[in-house]
Amino acid sequence: MITPGLVISAAASGMGKTTVMLGLLRAFREADLVAQPFKSGPDYIDPGFHRAAAGRASFNLDSWAMDAGLIATIAAQAEGADIALVEGAMGLFDGATAQGAAGNGSSADIARRMGWPILLVLDVSGQAQSAAATALGFCRLDPSLSIAGIILNRVASPRHERMVRIGLAATGIPVLGAIPRQSHLSLPERHLGLVQAAEQQALDHVIDGYAALLRDRVDIDAIRQAAKAHADPAPRTAAGVIAPPAQRIAVAQDIAFSFLYPHLLDGWRRAGAEILPFSPLANEAPAAAADLVWLPGGYPELHAGRIADADHFLAGLCLHAQSRPVHGECGGYMVLGEALIDRQGTAHRMAGLLGMVTSQAQPRLHLGYRRAELMVAISGLTAGTRLRGHEFHYSSIVEQRDPPLARVTDPDGMVVAETGSWRNRVSGSFFHMIARDG
Repeated sequence: MITPGLVISAAASGMGKTTVMLGLLRAFREADLVAQPFKSGPDYIDPGFHRAAAGRASFNLDSWAMDAGLIATIAAQAEGADIALVEGAMGLFDGATAQGAAGNGSSADIARRMGWPILLVLDVSGQAQSAAATALGFCRLDPSLSIAGIILNRVASPRHERMVRIGLAATGIPVLGAIPRQSHLSLPERHLGLVQAAEQQALDHVIDGYAALLRDRVDIDAIRQAAKAHADPAPRTAAGVIAPPAQRIAVAQDIAFSFLYPHLLDGWRRAGAEILPFSPLANEAPAAAADLVWLPGGYPELHAGRIADADHFLAGLCLHAQSRPVHGECGGYMVLGEALIDRQGTAHRMAGLLGMVTSQAQPRLHLGYRRAELMVAISGLTAGTRLRGHEFHYSSIVEQRDPPLARVTDPDGMVVAETGSWRNRVSGSFFHMIARDG
């Protein structure tokens, strides 16, 4: 039985989905209801906010990178919950240009596959009755989807709200709430999105504010009643699951190393792997008993000075690499190189385990889904393993003296220059792995 749910989506990014998602999660929690959060697409920041609001882990659902069986397996995290809430990415229909394992990665794919209706957040700033045309377009573009209702956002005044509602009345789509402009309720952002949940001391206060706002301006009972699940789930299968690459995995976990998809860690633990967390920023070395060290992505460029001074961490990492494998993803990959040049142009020494220098002095966006075929093994992931994942960073490699780790392509099959690299037992890539490919 699929838990009733809703997909919170919009016409584009920046229209208020996160405000609504966090406010609803906290409001349901305060009403002693269990809301299971999910994030559509490959975002690794928003799940941290969901966890803070809901009090339970949030998981990514990604129809480009994950096959139907893996999506069903992860969606089962909602079993026993009162409601499932999915925060969409970008606009409802936005995704890759090419089909992936189970779709193009859009929020519409997840809604369609799970049978969850859509709660559409409409930013009505700068328009009135014309908002109805936007809403009607979202209803009619794909008749297989169900629009449960609309929340108006950034409403300027009671008169503005009345004008918008008059236009929407002709569409027959329920308006479930109207949120005024709230300049004092906002979350700070940086170049990869929101500043992480763990970095914000006043986060609970902000989320409480969102919940109070929604209780005052939104029909939360009607939203809960709008949650449905009509689709039969696909059989849960392990075909797309990335098996644990080792038995005992030391995983860097702090605000500089936090971008590791929750379903991967959860899956590794369920498969019997032991996760041994440590903090490079606290100058902790990886556990001596670890079979593999894994450095996730994150924001090492913001903490490059502290990492360069973390002698115990760097020495422990180098000692481990003498006999056992080390792998880094994105930010973790940068730390394995010889130096990291920050946005001010200052070079900071790194581990020196790979012959590479990375720089953010001239930021350039690298973004998109990726396919990768390993040319050499990453611990228990053998050469020839095919993976699906995502790349999102502003760093560039300015020196590279090691052979490529993988053959990497974008969704359209175009070869991508960022192949990763390896030396002896050490490997890394800007590629964030999500699931097996095929």
